[in-house]
Amino acid sequence: MEIACLDLEGVLVPEIWIAFANRTGIEALKRTTRDEPDYDLLMQYRLNILRENNLTLGAIKEVIEQLDPLDGAREFLHWLKERFQLVILSDTFYEFAQPLMKKLDYPVLLCHELEVDQNDFLIGCRLRQSRPKRQAVVALKSIYYKTIAAGDSYNDIEMLREADSGILFRAPQNVIEEFPEFPAVESYDSLKKQFLNATNRDLLI
Repeated sequence: MEIACLDLEGVLVPEIWIAFANRTGIEALKRTTRDEPDYDLLMQYRLNILRENNLTLGAIKEVIEQLDPLDGAREFLHWLKERFQLVILSDTFYEFAQPLMKKLDYPVLLCHELEVDQNDFLIGCRLRQSRPKRQAVVALKSIYYKTIAAGDSYNDIEMLREADSGILFRAPQNVIEEFPEFPAVESYDSLKKQFLNATNRDLLI
């Protein structure tokens, strides 16, 4: 049995923090896991900016509600689910992802939770576990799934390394150059071909 493991932001939907940065005009919020390998450091950086600017969870969710999947993402997921089992492994939060999951027909999602105070301000986050994307792949392999993973950022690299096959999708040039061991593709058609190359079954494209 084979299972596809996908990142969410940048692979299927726009980067939430960049969309929020564009709405608020706060350029500092455009820093993502494409720029910062240390996710804990990145989240503390974001929380500090939100606190300094008096921004609530509700303000972020208003922006998320207006986001749509990337062009071609829904069709790609439909193609993928006809051929593989599928799980989304993301460092986003359930509070952010719910409206986006509806637009993607509710694939399985493993991610984190936010900590919010009585005034709707973000005060922290509860990570599902340490190194969650890698550990999810380890768990799937332990029950004898062959894993094929795709992501775009530093926080996906451990997942790609642990998977039987790893693919970079629309990754920034700095990530592509730093990790040349992974094939790097830019289109969903090319991503389909990489998934087919990684399988040991005869599947129609």
